[in-house]
Amino acid sequence: MRHQKHLRRLNLKPAHARMQTRNLVTSLLLYEVIRTTLKRAKVVQPVVDRLIACAKAKEPRLAIRAINQVVTDKNACRKILEVLKPRYEGRNSGMTTITPLGARQGDGAKYVELSLIDAVRPGSAKEESAVAPTKVKKAKAATVAA
Repeated sequence: MRHQKHLRRLNLKPAHARMQTRNLVTSLLLYEVIRTTLKRAKVVQPVVDRLIACAKAKEPRLAIRAINQVVTDKNACRKILEVLKPRYEGRNSGMTTITPLGARQGDGAKYVELSLIDAVRPGSAKEESAVAPTKVKKAKAATVAA
């Protein structure tokens, strides 16, 4: 019997739901933070956790094959293996978090922010410190040339 065996599904045609899930997973891996509805976030969350766990458990050539079956961009696969695998080396699960943002303006759907744990957010102190010296160097180069 399959009592209480809930499956996270999107209310779309199967091919469309599968492609939408793949696109959301790819976007989350590339940008580390996405905004979407609660239902979509709950569908995407276990897929991302499973991909990162797969990259950690398998040898690289087998992990690449498994990851590329889900993601739609080769850069997302490279990012899992080069950036996310070392970042989550000591973590077994729970690589993503869902933060509520309220209701969406158009239809009132529950809107959330799905992000990777320890994600580098735009405008954060880490990113500004990395960007600021580059701007200073360009300004010095312009004054030297003048």
